[in-house]
Amino acid sequence: AAAGCHLILDKPVATTVAGAREVAEAAEQARVASVVFCTLRFAPRPAAWIAEQAARGDWFTARAEWIAALWAPGTDSDYAASPWRRERGGLWDVGPHALSVLLPVLGDVTELTAARGPADAHHLVLRHTSGASSTVTLALGAPVAAAGVEVVLRGEHGVAELPRWDGAVDAFAAAVDALITSVRTGDPHPCDVRFGLRLTELLAEAEAQAHGA
Repeated sequence: AAAGCHLILDKPVATTVAGAREVAEAAEQARVASVVFCTLRFAPRPAAWIAEQAARGDWFTARAEWIAALWAPGTDSDYAASPWRRERGGLWDVGPHALSVLLPVLGDVTELTAARGPADAHHLVLRHTSGASSTVTLALGAPVAAAGVEVVLRGEHGVAELPRWDGAVDAFAAAVDALITSVRTGDPHPCDVRFGLRLTELLAEAEAQAHGA
């Protein structure tokens, strides 16, 4: 950022609030554009679904489960060899994905409660500015048969479930396009480094509660 480079960033931007704030402030001071690659915000089908549900509103509650089996016997995930994922677990790896779907639909988080589950599992209960509540379950160390991803909304319109998506290649291309658009127009993208900072703030609070810090 200090060199004047526009930023496309992986999630999480940082695993400490101070670290994420430093990046956000550097981008702001340098007046560079930024995009945080939260896959579902850029994958075509999920992105369209998120925009549609946000426009509909009147959601009562939501449930997000992002459960993986990276280290179970017989799995061959490319992510299993990642040292930081083994150290920080599902809260920091898949937590940004879940929150990146819930926040644009239900609003920012006003209340957060977190608790630990088995292995690296974490459970979050959230209250949002819209008045809706949501629950989130995150894990990387689940058994193979328990793995899966679901986001379900319930409200005045009935029940809406996040659609499946195919890989991250198209999503990453869309994220690059979004960054270029932000550079050209000067308009910040909703999933920019400030949003990345907010994700880190929420996950750091969840970690502190769950681990008794």
